[in-house]
Amino acid sequence: MTDATPTAQLSEAGVSIWLDDLSRERIKSGGLQKLIDDKNVVGVTTNPTIFATALSKGEAYDEQVRELAKAGTGVVDAVFEITTDDVADASDIFHTIFEATHGVDGRVSIEVEPGLAHDAAGTIAEAKKLAAKVDKPNVLIKIPATVEGLEAIAETIAAGISVNVTLIFSLDRYRQVIDAYLTGLEKAKAAGIDLSGIQSVASFFVSRVDTEIDKRLVAIGTDEALALKSKAGVANAQLAYQAFEEAFATNRAKALLDAGANLQRPLWASTGVKDPSLPDTLYVTQLVAPGVVNTMPEKTLDATYDHGVITGDIVTGSYAEAAAVLQSIEALGISYDEVTALLEREGVDKFVVSWNELLDTVTAALEAAK
Repeated sequence: MTDATPTAQLSEAGVSIWLDDLSRERIKSGGLQKLIDDKNVVGVTTNPTIFATALSKGEAYDEQVRELAKAGTGVVDAVFEITTDDVADASDIFHTIFEATHGVDGRVSIEVEPGLAHDAAGTIAEAKKLAAKVDKPNVLIKIPATVEGLEAIAETIAAGISVNVTLIFSLDRYRQVIDAYLTGLEKAKAAGIDLSGIQSVASFFVSRVDTEIDKRLVAIGTDEALALKSKAGVANAQLAYQAFEEAFATNRAKALLDAGANLQRPLWASTGVKDPSLPDTLYVTQLVAPGVVNTMPEKTLDATYDHGVITGDIVTGSYAEAAAVLQSIEALGISYDEVTALLEREGVDKFVVSWNELLDTVTAALEAAK
C-alpha cells in the first residue's frame, strides 16, 4: 500500500471517491475521464451551485442554448434540458465503473429543484421526471432530508428509483432517513420490484457543522471552548457511521438485505475545509471507514492526492470519544439540535439562491442567443 497514491490508498481502505463537481467542459475535454484514470474518482455529485458556476463559464453550452432559444423553450425547461444532458453524458463515462462494481459506484447525482424541499408530492413527481429524462441506470436523484423529504425518499425508493439523500446534519434526522429508505424498500418488495437494482447514499454534511459550532466556541472564548474547535464535524460524522452500523444490523434491515437489497451507504459531503488554519485534507483523512463515499470538491481531491496521509479505518471504535466531544460542546450551552436545524434551513435556502442564480444565468443566455 505504501507505493500507492493517497487516493488509491483511500479506495483500498473502502472509501469511494466521488467528485463534487460537473461541467460540460469537464465532460467534453476528457478532464472527467482523467480524474477517473489518475485519481480514483468513481462517481460525481451535482447541485444547483455547481451548474450555475458551470454555465457562467466558457462556451460549452452556447450551441444548446441557441437551439433552446430558437425553439422558444422557457427557462425552467431549458435548465432541465441542459442539466439532464450533462448528467446523462457523465453517466455514460462512468458506465464501465457502474458495471464493474455491480451498480455500487459509477454513480452521477442530480438534484430535484430546491424550491420543492418542503413539498413531498412535488418532490416525488420531480424525482420521477428527472429519472425518466436522464434514463440511465447509474443516475441518483438527490432529495433533501427535510421532514417532507422523508416521505419523498420512501416513495421514490418504492418506485424503484435510486436516491442520494442530501443535506443531513443531525443524527436523529439521519436515523429517520435510514427508516425512510427501509420503508421504501419494503414497499418496492411488496410491489415485486427487484431490490438489487435500487441504490442509495445518505449525504451527511461535515464542514458546515464545524463552521457554525466553531463560531459559537470562539464567542465563548474560554480555553475549554477553544480546545473543542474543529472537532464537532468529524465527531458528528463518526457517530453517524455508528448509527449506520446499528441500523443495518437490525432484523428489519437484514430481511431486506437477504432479499437482495443494498446498504444505504453514508456519504461524507461538505468535505472542503473552510478554515485555512486546518489541514486541507482533514475531512478526508479523519473519516476513513469501509463502505463510505467521500464526495470532494476538486481542490480537496487534489490536496488528498498530493499529500493526504491515509492510515486506514479510524472511524470504527471512535464512538465514545466522538460522543464525549458533542457532550462537551452541549455542556458549554451550544445546542446541537438548534445548530443542526439552523444548518438544514440554511442549506435549503442556499440551494434556492443558487437555483435562482442558475435561472438568471440561463435567462440571460437565452436572451443573448435570440
